[in-house]
Amino acid sequence: MSAALLEGKLIAESLKAKIKLEVEALKSKYGKTPKLVAIQVGDNASSSVYVKAQKKAAEAVGIVYELKIISDTISQPGAESMVKEMNKDGSVTAIILQLPVPKGIDAKKLINLIAPSKDAESMTPENLGKIVSGQYRIGPCTAMAVMELLESAKVDLYGKEAVVVGHSEIAGKPLALMLLNKFATTTVCHIATAERGRLLEHVKRAEILIAAVGKAGIIKGDWIKDKAIVIDVGINKVGERIVGDVEFGAASQKASYITPVPGGVGPLTTTILMRNTLELFKAGLK
Repeated sequence: MSAALLEGKLIAESLKAKIKLEVEALKSKYGKTPKLVAIQVGDNASSSVYVKAQKKAAEAVGIVYELKIISDTISQPGAESMVKEMNKDGSVTAIILQLPVPKGIDAKKLINLIAPSKDAESMTPENLGKIVSGQYRIGPCTAMAVMELLESAKVDLYGKEAVVVGHSEIAGKPLALMLLNKFATTTVCHIATAERGRLLEHVKRAEILIAAVGKAGIIKGDWIKDKAIVIDVGINKVGERIVGDVEFGAASQKASYITPVPGGVGPLTTTILMRNTLELFKAGLK
């Protein structure tokens, strides 16, 4: 058996078409356009790649995109002042802080300063709290992209054994909450799970496996349960290749669905960012 591919690109294109139509309709009705501001501290190569993708996605759907690059010599108070300035700017719909930030800058403090009504990645405590209560319309982009992929495959999550490997605030933690909101039986594994030698036993019983560690091949192909659904969030450079956290070749022979890397979760994340921006814009019109 060879698993069917869950590719994010086609889903992303469909979502972008819907977002573009809605942006145009709202602009016609209200004479306003959503605006996303990205704050980048210093000149970071990986941030620049994401910024280009965000700008391209914004242009495709009619959202105004502005990049504010501030010097990597800026102080913490100076960076905080920039965030506060964007909060007060009535023309700004949504704000995203590009990561990583230079040493000496506390990213969590900056994110927590973003007004929840302008939080494009839904990373502030207030917005994360809405995920806990199941009352969210936006969420962290990576986590939302995973849920979109599962929905596209018409996966019935009710009662399923879901295992999330990785517990970051942008993927693992919010994903676990989203899966719980869908009544999946959810287990979260992390570094301590692996250090106790318990990772294999959890992965082997996963009907839905989501790997979000950032370590190439940490999940072996022969660990995958027959007919499991495998979502690989990991993006790792090995030589000249980009690979995921799961051994793709072997895993694809056991899974029913699997995401390729690249081409799975990645293409959806920037589109979800645009959808979040649109949802924040709509909420501000009320």
